Amino acid sequence: MKDAFGLPQSLLVLGGTSEIALATARRLIARRTRTVWLAGRPTPALDGAAAELRALGAEVHTVPFDALDPGSHETVLGKVFAEGDIDMVLLAFGILGDQAHDERDPAAAVRVAQTNYTGAVSSALVAARALQTQGHGSLVVLSSVAGERARRANFIYGSSKAGLDTFTQGLGDALHGTGVHVMVVRPGFVRSKMTAGREEAPLATTPEAVATAIELGLRRRSETVWVPGALRLVMSALRHVPRAVFRRLPI
Repeated sequence: MKDAFGLPQSLLVLGGTSEIALATARRLIARRTRTVWLAGRPTPALDGAAAELRALGAEVHTVPFDALDPGSHETVLGKVFAEGDIDMVLLAFGILGDQAHDERDPAAAVRVAQTNYTGAVSSALVAARALQTQGHGSLVVLSSVAGERARRANFIYGSSKAGLDTFTQGLGDALHGTGVHVMVVRPGFVRSKMTAGREEAPLATTPEAVATAIELGLRRRSETVWVPGALRLVMSALRHVPRAVFRRLPI
């Protein structure tokens, strides 16, 4: 069960090698979390992430998980929940893709959409049902400010995050009053391996800063978290910029 501050004793990460997810897990282990499940494709990176968290004092398990195999999600996640209550599920998987390449290769664009949206919808619904059955828990979903408005530079990725963001908000409304807390996290540009080599955007952040914001959001039982917080005002303004002007902005 969660502690008095809303922090989890047990954590399931979907996307077990995500830098944001691992930064969050480290932060929560330092507070209260004692059991962690890392779900992802079996790789040395997943094993290394598990070893790192074990060294911090947590009991850590790995479980094979593939976002692109929705048919397996109910079985895979069902086995995790069968081992005991999960206080928090962190949905942290996703791919950026390569906009220039993916525009010319529809199959690659579909892979971005299937990973970031279809796989997320499937696993989030399975996790949400399990949390509702046990009567408590948080589902935290990593969205992105890229989903707030389509940009020429990354509209394939942005559209997948826009769909995920809208879905998660609706899921949160559907679960309101059930004991399950749903939180959408909207980071801006995050300095990580996934964005290495890309031009850094204004108000760039780090995995550790996102982890800090997630912890605060859990304590406050927030429904939406922006990282950094200033992006909320920035995106509110950008949403209302006329399209003819917006497409000429250097963003």
